[in-house]
Amino acid sequence: MNETQKTGFAERLKTAADAKKLLLEKLKPKTAVVDPQHAERAALRATEKAQELAQVREGRASAKAAVKLANAEAEAAVAQAQADAEAAELDAKRGQRKERKALTKVEAKAARDAKYAARKARK
Repeated sequence: MNETQKTGFAERLKTAADAKKLLLEKLKPKTAVVDPQHAERAALRATEKAQELAQVREGRASAKAAVKLANAEAEAAVAQAQADAEAAELDAKRGQRKERKALTKVEAKAARDAKYAARKARK
């Protein structure tokens, strides 16, 4: 079968060793070729990422400021509502006090008039 090629055992061993060397060479890491524009591309990517990051940070800061403003407005509205309620309560108390004073004045005048009338009736 191998007689036509005239390969002996030693020849077959050598061929197998060569094939094994070729397979091992395929697995060896190859020397990396440095791209001449690598530094430029890296710098460009870095500036793009920095710009993108700045935009994201600015967006977050504006959202945070909007939330703070909304919270401050809500607190101011609550404080104003409380102040209005207190003012209304104070006005109601003042109105009641004025009514009581007016009634007591009328009652006191009525009592004075009754005394005066009783004195006049005795004389």
